Amino acid sequence: MKITKTSLKDLLIIEPRIFNDGRGYFFESYNKAKFAQAGIDIDFVQDNQSFSQKGTLRGLHAQKAPFAQTKLVRVIQGRVLDVAIDIRKNSPTYGKYETIELSAENQHQFLVPQGFLHGFATLEDDTIFAYKVNNYYDKESEVGVIWNDPDLAINWGLDDAEILLSPKDEVLPLFKDFDSPF
Repeated sequence: MKITKTSLKDLLIIEPRIFNDGRGYFFESYNKAKFAQAGIDIDFVQDNQSFSQKGTLRGLHAQKAPFAQTKLVRVIQGRVLDVAIDIRKNSPTYGKYETIELSAENQHQFLVPQGFLHGFATLEDDTIFAYKVNNYYDKESEVGVIWNDPDLAINWGLDDAEILLSPKDEVLPLFKDFDSPF
C-alpha cells in the first residue's frame, strides 16, 4: 500500500498493492492493521455504495458533530472526479480543495477526513462508488455547498448541461454564505 499526502493536511491518496494474473486481479481495499501501521487509526462503522450514470454529481456534503464523518472512498466500476474541500476554520488551507480521478482501472482511494466537504461527479455510465465511514449518517447533521460555486470554480470534467443533481444539491448555499461547523 502506498500512501501519498496531498497539499491539504490529513487528506490522503491510498494506492493498494494489486496482484494481477491471467484470471484477473486481487487486492486488499482495507486492512485495519496495515492502516494503523501507517498512522491511520480509524474505526469504520458503515459501508455505503452508489450506482450512477455519467454526469451524476453528488455533493458537496459533510456532516457536523456529533455525526461528523471520515470517509475512505473508491470506485468499483467506472470513473469519477472526486473533490474534497477543507472547511476547518483554523486550517491554513481553509477553502482550498483537491481533486483526484478515481477509477476501477487505477483502484486509488481517497481518505477524506472530518472537516472536509466531499463530492464527486461520475465520468462514465454505470459507475459504482463505494465508501467506508467512521460515523453513522444523520440527515439533520448534513451541511453543504453548491457544486458550481463561482468562487471555488471547480472543474468537474463535465459540461454543465451533463450535470444531474438531486433536488437537495440544487439549493445548497454558496461557499461565502456557508458557516462551517468545524
